[in-house]
Parts: sequence; structure tokens; C-alpha cells
Amino acid sequence: VALRLERQRLLEREDAPHLWFVMDETVLRRPVSTRSEVMRDQLDRLLEYAERDRITLQLAEFAAGPHPGTYAPFTLFRFAQRELPDMVFTEYLTGALYLDSREEVAAHLEVLDHMTARAASAQRTQKLLREFRESL
Repeated sequence: VALRLERQRLLEREDAPHLWFVMDETVLRRPVSTRSEVMRDQLDRLLEYAERDRITLQLAEFAAGPHPGTYAPFTLFRFAQRELPDMVFTEYLTGALYLDSREEVAAHLEVLDHMTARAASAQRTQKLLREFRESL
């Protein structure tokens, strides 16, 4: 938890990294708590971040059908330093993997391109998050 909180502080820096998230609608439909205020607080945080210049948040809506990232969530890292290659991070039930081969990274980048093209725009995503928050 301490590491994740420290990582969040990176977003407060003047030279914060650009983050681009594509979230499946499942994250809105599956409650994380029986107390609706927990979900409201999380949505408030997402909306706060979604309004920042260096954060893009998109929602992969159920209505758009299945997307290629449905069964294998992953994070694609791109570094400002040219000598550092792009890298993919993925977690599974008992561990995690860092993938850095060009072929694997290229396959994940292609999936990400398809997902961002099919997901709701950043503006529509903010509207959907607000509507969902109001329904809680």
C-alpha cells in the first residue's frame, strides 16, 4: 500500500507522466464494498484524475462488445528515455510478468490501439462516471 501511495504522488509533480487508462465497464458494475460511499469516493477520485491534462481515462462499454483486453489486463510502459524499451506488465492469480520482447510488446500495443479506438471518448467517459455516481 505504501508503494502504491508513493506512486500516486508522482501525479502531483509538475513533470507528471502522461497516463492513459482504458477501464472495462465491469469496474463500475461490480461493487467493491457493500457501502455505496466507498464506490462514490472511488468515482470522485477517478473524475478528479480524469480532469487533469496528463491523464486520459476511457471506459470500454459493454455495448461496444468484447474487446481484446477483456481476458488479460495489462499495463504498457513507455519511457521518456530512448534507451529504455517499452515494457508490458501483467498480473495473474499467483504472480506477475514483465514482458519486454519486441514481439510481445508490439502485440500488446496493437491490442491497446484497438481498445482505445473502441472505448468511449474521454469526455463521454467522464459523463458516464458522473451518471453512475449519481445513481449510487
